[in-house]
Amino acid sequence: MELKEILAISGQPGLFKYVAQSTRGVIVESLLDGRRMNASASAKVSALTEISMFTEGDDIPLAEVFTRIYAHTGGKESVDPKETPEKLKACFAEVLPEYDRDRVHLSDIKKCFAWYNTLIRAGFTEFKLPEKEEA
Repeated sequence: MELKEILAISGQPGLFKYVAQSTRGVIVESLLDGRRMNASASAKVSALTEISMFTEGDDIPLAEVFTRIYAHTGGKESVDPKETPEKLKACFAEVLPEYDRDRVHLSDIKKCFAWYNTLIRAGFTEFKLPEKEEA
């Protein structure tokens, strides 16, 4: 399983693995409980490889943020996303000190830690972006 196959669906908790294309959208499998469902074509579906975090310089892909969290935690789960806002912001600043404090909200930080923990529980150890194909 690669990071490009992992999807976030707006309005749905957790992360999903792409299974197949259907006539009305895509069939996905929850990483939390393994249930399959159809994500309709009108749902906002994003691959984790398409998401990035705002920094004071160039935006950093979410895969790079996950790699930094993995290195920071030694391959273990990160802080619980239900911790106090101050602790979450402090932990995130340790991992990504250059994050843009004006544009990255607490909800983004919570989601980042929650997604990372979900991926670790699902057995992920590498968070690589797919290689860009030469034109």
